Amino acid sequence: MTVTTRGPLPATTYDVAVVGAGVVGCAIARELARHPALRVALVEAQDDVGQGTSKANTAILHTGFDAVPGSLEARLVREGARLLAAYAAESGIPVEPVGALLVAWDEEQLAALPRLADKAERNDYHAARLLDAAELYAREPRLGPGALGALHVPGESIVCPWTTTLAYATQAVRHGVDLHLNTRVEQVNRRDGVHVLSTPRGELRARRLVNAAGLHADTLDRMLGHHDFTVTPRRGQLVVFDKPARDLVRHILLPVPTALGKGVLVAPTVYGNVLLGPTAEDLDDRRATGSTAEALTRLREKGRRILPELTAEEVTAVYAGLRAATEHDDYRIRAHPGQAYVTVGGIRSTGLTASLAIAAHVVELLVADGLDPAPARELEPVRMPNLGEAFPRPYQRPELIAADPEYGTLVCHCERVSRGEIRDALAATIPPRSLDGLRRRTRARAGRCQGFYCGATVRALFEEARS
Repeated sequence: MTVTTRGPLPATTYDVAVVGAGVVGCAIARELARHPALRVALVEAQDDVGQGTSKANTAILHTGFDAVPGSLEARLVREGARLLAAYAAESGIPVEPVGALLVAWDEEQLAALPRLADKAERNDYHAARLLDAAELYAREPRLGPGALGALHVPGESIVCPWTTTLAYATQAVRHGVDLHLNTRVEQVNRRDGVHVLSTPRGELRARRLVNAAGLHADTLDRMLGHHDFTVTPRRGQLVVFDKPARDLVRHILLPVPTALGKGVLVAPTVYGNVLLGPTAEDLDDRRATGSTAEALTRLREKGRRILPELTAEEVTAVYAGLRAATEHDDYRIRAHPGQAYVTVGGIRSTGLTASLAIAAHVVELLVADGLDPAPARELEPVRMPNLGEAFPRPYQRPELIAADPEYGTLVCHCERVSRGEIRDALAATIPPRSLDGLRRRTRARAGRCQGFYCGATVRALFEEARS
């Protein structure tokens, strides 16, 4: 197993290099790992997997009911939802099928609901159903006044995005993929049929290249002479409410979507919180992940209409993520014959759901372009630590604590994170390189006090493991 963070890169020539270790890049690396004859590198500019869009999304496992019918996105989201649901069950990734309600607040939105139901049918999703106001309020009694009806989509679920990305990467690395972190691709040249990637850690060579660089996918695409799309960073700011708010909402509450996206939602999370957001702000800066007072105020106003009691609840955190929006209404996944290169661009908020199907599609494109994958194998399953509140956590399992008392010693009391969980994360196949990375693996410091009480102990454990 090879995970590198510094020093010169290997002098070997890889069969395939995947640039970008977000959820899609990690899924592609995992799919390539099924072919043991291939030497594969997963290259990431930052110090951990899932550090871009993948760590700051709305954590919804979509059905694809409202995708553009006939689009590549529609097909891959539909296939990916099925694949990820099965993978999550196998790998211990928490998923809760809470269902969604698209709520109509005026006559225009109410008139749009039958069209959305028809769209769902054309996307081969047949479980959506129109609700009148009485049925809607029976399902969501805390909903604000004035809603006229809704479209019920029972298949929509909530999922842990952090664990999903890490599971893919862990499985890939355990099956021979080399993960190179802190390896920003600054230039790409092609010499004698080999891609040469210039990075601060030296050159990396690969016969074939997959561009899963997310917000920077168009930049890498242009290095190889293509101008198929332009990424516009679309910032989504979100508010996280504390666990007592969880009883206020039973479903994912969605607005009727617009051209800018799915709009502001209220959704439970698998961690027991409630999310409000995201905004949709098109920016020029691909690093602008800060929150703004103006946007958060607007979010709270919208949240007050959707769920009036929500804004009286305590806010645990706010965060912002950037989505890789483009001028196209579909994914930009394309093989470039003769260049041994596949672009995977324009993967927006549905990328988490579609990730496994995108991975299979990309490998098919590589094979069609001449890659000889040799025989495939079944991958040994991974079992990830459970971060979800709907399933037993280590502190709730007497048999686990009896075998190892460290699982009964709480370090983070807000999130009920034990010393044993922190120890395991620090010794994992892909250990965290920062306290934020440790938080995504364990939830330590993610609760009400945001590390005020446990921060010193968590830091000491982290530093001790790195020494």
